[in-house]
Amino acid sequence: MLVGNQTWEFKKKPVVISTGVTGGPFEAEGPLKNDFDKLFDDGWVEESTFEKAQQRLMEEAMEIAIQKSPIEKEQVNLFLSGDLINQITPSTFSAKTIDLPYLGLFNACATSAEGLALSAALIDGGFSDYIITGTSSHHAAAEKQFRYPNDYGAQNPPTSQWTVTGAGCVLLGKTGHGPTVTSATVGKIVDMGITDPFNMGGAMAPAAVETIQAHLQDRNLDSSYYDLIITGDLGKIGRETSFDLLNQQGVTLQDNQYVDCGMTIYSKDQPVQAGASGTACSAVVTYGHFLKRMIQGEFKKILMVATGALHSPLSILQKDSIPCIAHAVSIEME
Repeated sequence: MLVGNQTWEFKKKPVVISTGVTGGPFEAEGPLKNDFDKLFDDGWVEESTFEKAQQRLMEEAMEIAIQKSPIEKEQVNLFLSGDLINQITPSTFSAKTIDLPYLGLFNACATSAEGLALSAALIDGGFSDYIITGTSSHHAAAEKQFRYPNDYGAQNPPTSQWTVTGAGCVLLGKTGHGPTVTSATVGKIVDMGITDPFNMGGAMAPAAVETIQAHLQDRNLDSSYYDLIITGDLGKIGRETSFDLLNQQGVTLQDNQYVDCGMTIYSKDQPVQAGASGTACSAVVTYGHFLKRMIQGEFKKILMVATGALHSPLSILQKDSIPCIAHAVSIEME
């Protein structure tokens, strides 16, 4: 059901049946290492290329989610996924392996929330019973495509962020036991004219603010309704910027109520500059860490706000600014 201009409320409240989260060796050194279902000790993930490694991470995450669920793979109706690599090939090749009907998505690092919102809408509308949705990313593959290969040894500025090597997926169903997806707000493109591809957090922060405001307004909610508002990968700079903007515009948040996946997955002594990024960032942290804490009873209501910078290597070379977007999905325990 449409509420306001941008928000869908789900009457059937699709259920998070299970999740699957995988990561690489760098993620295994972080504070969330115990929240991963499987960690690889080699960045190649036993594959011959970084792109194939990313595909493997996604395939493993999907397999784990199905194994942890009470249903069989043949009962799953759809697989929705996307990533950062050209033509979303890791997602597409993973779809080939899992052999499920497939819809490919792209909203850069906001793809995790896009997939979750669309999956919930399809189940709520009666078009599917069970859907797997998720995203993946790989640090070396993303660096090679968007910046410089790691072997080049380029120095990144303090505003840059470290792409997560990992994959996170969720199995959503029409019935079951677990957290439920109650609503989703589809974001608008926000472009503040930033052209620096090493400052993704600063570029995406206004999009997060626009979507959070729209969500609260459409649902007629105060920010205190949520135990946590979780942004995707704004990092230190984007998180601070968006937090200040929200408070300036009347959305009052407590400091510990507003958290960022990009500042959660790695420890302070890991050399990630302003924090983490990548399509897998919000999926891995939300599905692996925050949902686990929700199931344990620590939180009852969270708002996942995944953020994405919708530029390409070509658009940056052509001096275009960076259009950004954010989508919000509310997850609640009954």
